[in-house]
Amino acid sequence: MLPELEQLHAQIRACTRCGLHASRTHAVPGSGPAPADVMIVGEAPGFTEDVQGLPFVGPAGRLLDTLLRQVGLSRETVFITNVLKCRPPQNRDPMPHEAEACLPYLRLQFKLVQPKAVLILGRHSLERMLPGVGPISRVHGQVFHRGGVAFVPCYHPAAALHNATLLDELQRDFDRAREYLDRLLAPQEPEPPTSSPARPEPPPDAEQLSLI
Repeated sequence: MLPELEQLHAQIRACTRCGLHASRTHAVPGSGPAPADVMIVGEAPGFTEDVQGLPFVGPAGRLLDTLLRQVGLSRETVFITNVLKCRPPQNRDPMPHEAEACLPYLRLQFKLVQPKAVLILGRHSLERMLPGVGPISRVHGQVFHRGGVAFVPCYHPAAALHNATLLDELQRDFDRAREYLDRLLAPQEPEPPTSSPARPEPPPDAEQLSLI
């Protein structure tokens, strides 16, 4: 892990920006390599994550592991985190001020991980990362390009555990993300030489993405 990311995670573990620090067992910064082609962003830690200080290690995490294996990925190759870094009591929905307190951490993680694709798990993550694109029920599995990065909203694995009808949809969401990654990461044929140097493209507009 990058030293800058280790330092950031140490700050998260000691964070007192909102009231959740008073009820947590451990803050849950995230885990995985940096940089990484794929970043996965959930909503908030649950009971098991709070106890262990690691993301997605409960029942939803086991389903996530299965979904990753099915598309040729693993925890060792992706960076996993949540919008909230501390568990809300009784696993209630994140409050707006709690998410706002954590967003600076997520923005820094995003810049350090430098993902090519981000899987957004659940409606609360979608509202924070791609505000205004629509409800998760309508946009899941679609690819949204922001600042040169592909964002793919997906149903949350916890939702699929509570509603089995969503499991097939969730699997298809991950399949679509894999298809996109296969195209993105495919070796590119070298371009033929030109008589004059190509004009460099302008950098992507970072302001398009609320996360950046």
